[in-house]
Amino acid sequence: MFTARDLSEPLTTVRDEHAPEALVVDTTDFQTLPSTQAEELGLLVDALDPVAHPDDWLPSDCPEQLRAYVGPDFTIGLPGDGGVTWTTQTTPPTVFVKNRMEGSPDSFVDFLIAEALVQAGLGVPEQFTGFFRSEYSTLDTVTPLSPADTYQLATALYAAYLGLHTRPIFEAWAETIPALHAAWRDAGERLTPRLSGLTSEVATGETSFAAAAELACNALKHGCDLPTPFGALDTAAYRESGPEYAIVWARKTFEELPD
Repeated sequence: MFTARDLSEPLTTVRDEHAPEALVVDTTDFQTLPSTQAEELGLLVDALDPVAHPDDWLPSDCPEQLRAYVGPDFTIGLPGDGGVTWTTQTTPPTVFVKNRMEGSPDSFVDFLIAEALVQAGLGVPEQFTGFFRSEYSTLDTVTPLSPADTYQLATALYAAYLGLHTRPIFEAWAETIPALHAAWRDAGERLTPRLSGLTSEVATGETSFAAAAELACNALKHGCDLPTPFGALDTAAYRESGPEYAIVWARKTFEELPD
C-alpha cells in the first residue's frame, strides 16, 4: 500500500531543512486510514506513536470519522486532507501522496509535497483537533452551522493558521528554490478569481459559509487578498494566539451575519 517516492533535488532540499529523514510515500487513495492499514507503516518507519485526545473535546454530534481519529486506535488522515497529507504519528514523519494526484501537473504535486514537509516540521498538530483541543466544542456552540459544516470550518481555520506560518517560507523560495516558489505563486493566481465574488455568494446562499471559508483560508497561504470576513484572519494576532483568536472571530462573524 505504501511505496517510497523518489524526491527531486528541490524537494530533498526542503526535506533536509524542515523535516530531516521524513518519509514520502505513494499510496492508494483514502480519507481516513484505519488502524489495520495504518499499522502497515510499522514496516517502513522506526516507531509508531498513535495520537489520542479526550473524547469530551468533541461535540456529541460530530462526524464519526472525527471521533474515531481522536480515539485510541491508530488512525491517519481525515476527510478534507486533500491529495497530499502528513503525519507525525510515525518516526520519522510520513508524507502521503495519494493516487488521486495522478494526472496533476508535476509542479503542483511537488509544491503540495513541499508544503507537507514544511508543515510536518513546524511542531504543530497534524489535525485541527490538536489545535482547538476543548475549544472545538466552543466553536460548535458559537456557530449556527451543521456538524459537517462546523467540521469544514474548523479544518479551514486551521489551514489559515498553518498558512500564516508557512507563507514566509514559501515567499523566501523566490531566492532559494525558484521552481517551488513559481508553483506556489501559480496556485495563488488560480485561486484569486474565485475570491472576488465570494462574499456575495455567501450572502445569496450560492456558496455555503463553510465552503467559502475553505477556499479563503487555503488562499491565505498564497498571499491572496481575502474578502470579508476572512481577511480578518490574515493577521499576526491569529498567528500568535491561535484558537482563542479563531473563536472570537467566529463569534463576531456570525453575530454580524444577516439572518
